[in-house]
Amino acid sequence: MSNIDLKPKTKAKAKIKVERPKLHKVILVNDDYTPREFVVSVLKGEFRMTEDQATKVMLTAHQRGVCVVGVFTKDVAETKATRATDAGRAKGYPLLFTTEPEE
Repeated sequence: MSNIDLKPKTKAKAKIKVERPKLHKVILVNDDYTPREFVVSVLKGEFRMTEDQATKVMLTAHQRGVCVVGVFTKDVAETKATRATDAGRAKGYPLLFTTEPEE
């Protein structure tokens, strides 16, 4: 019996290119009707911000009209924006969070 090596001489390595998921911004849109304290409570609850962070985001949106709350994958951003907007709607406020792709 002869020792015949049946293994191929070259090793083929498959390179898999994995793309990072596209990120989306969650944006708080200012309105003149939703109480500031309620906006802060939603930011703390849905986006896990501290009192100081939530207050700064709320004031920035109040002064500039909009403020980026955070950057997440598309699914997470849309879920957080929807839940935060729905929290305002449940209390009868026109609170609005939107999403848009990050550039």
